[in-house]
Order: sequence, then C-alpha cells, then structure tokens
Amino acid sequence: MCTKLLITPMLALITLISACGFHMRGKEDMQFPFKTLFIQAPGKNTPFLIDLKQGVSMYGISLSDSSENAQLTLLIVSETPSKQILSLSEAGRVSEYQLNYRVSFRAYDSKQQDWVAADEIILQRYLSYNNALILAKEAEEAILYKDLRTDAVTQILRRLSRAKPPQPPQ
Repeated sequence: MCTKLLITPMLALITLISACGFHMRGKEDMQFPFKTLFIQAPGKNTPFLIDLKQGVSMYGISLSDSSENAQLTLLIVSETPSKQILSLSEAGRVSEYQLNYRVSFRAYDSKQQDWVAADEIILQRYLSYNNALILAKEAEEAILYKDLRTDAVTQILRRLSRAKPPQPPQ
C-alpha cells in the first residue's frame, strides 16, 4: 500500500516534467554542417580552449591541425575574464563583485567566407564577498568562472551548429 502511494505521485511528477519539454543539461542533440574544425586562438592550452576542444570532440567533429585541412576555422579573437567591484560596505570594504567573461570569435571557411560573423559572448555573475570567509569566497569565485567558461563553450557550440555556408549572390 505504501509503495503504491509513493509510485503514483512520482509517476505524475515524471509525466508533468516530460510534458513541459524539460531536458537534463549536458549533451544536446546538435547537428553540425561541417565535419572538421580548426581552432585558432591566442593561447595554446587555456582552460577555455581545453573545454571547447572537448565539447567539439563530444559531437564527433574532428579537430584539424591547420586551417587548410579543415572545413571550418574557428578564430577565438579574445577570451577575457574580469572582476569589478559592485558595492562597498559602510566600512569601505568590498561586499559584492561582478564577475565578467567575454569571448570574441568568428568562424570562416578556407575561402575566408564567414559562416559565423564576428560575434561576442558577454556573461556575468555576481559574487557576494565577506572578509571572514576569504578561502570559501575564492573557491566560490573559481567555481563561478568555471561556470561562465562552460556557458561560453555551450553558446559557441550552439552558434556553430546553426552556422551556414554563405549563399552565392542571386
């Protein structure tokens, strides 16, 4: 009897969640109009580039060693994390920061024709600060920057999945 009472609400909850279009975060069902990609960036092995390469590989896209061997080149123009003071306490100490993350990029083919025009992703998170919890707040800041990086990678992958070769003039 107890099991029956527990299963019915859970079944109703699962049905309700699936009916509203809910999907777990993670690998989405994206299709890409290219099979090989070359990533050109100012840094070599930054955490952002490592995450981006893993994300691209997760969808079965081959990473090329040069733009000549790739169908598409993704140029990461810049990737800039920054931190800005948002508010101060009565004593003049920082009480809140705004964490910013900016990625500029474009994607083009071997003929230098844009598949994704020059674009910029700007993300931000807020971090309350307390001098008594310095180590905890530093760890929280690192987690928030990792979240920003992951969000930027996901947005770039979505834009690449919608990339289209330029149409010839008619």
